[in-house]
Amino acid sequence: IDLPIAADWDRRPLRIIDAVLGKPSITHWRCLAYDATTHTTRIELEPVTGRTHQLRVHMAAIGHAMVGDGLYADAAVRALAPRHLAFSHPATGQRLALESTACF
Repeated sequence: IDLPIAADWDRRPLRIIDAVLGKPSITHWRCLAYDATTHTTRIELEPVTGRTHQLRVHMAAIGHAMVGDGLYADAAVRALAPRHLAFSHPATGQRLALESTACF
């Protein structure tokens, strides 16, 4: 992926693809596995340059935002990787919060 990245000053800390003001940014990628059930693909990403949010911006820019990405993915993609769950215990009413780490 060879797309120039610039700060989105109006929506900081976000970054955008900007052909005029963006700095050169290159990411190499390789497909590792596809999950037909969730229609997701595990990708190995290697940033050649080191721009802020580079991997996240590049993947979102090509239409493949990272699952669970709170900044660049839409709600449907974020929902594919819920890692926090909070609810009230049905018997005690106590508020419980659970967190799960990524499986990779």
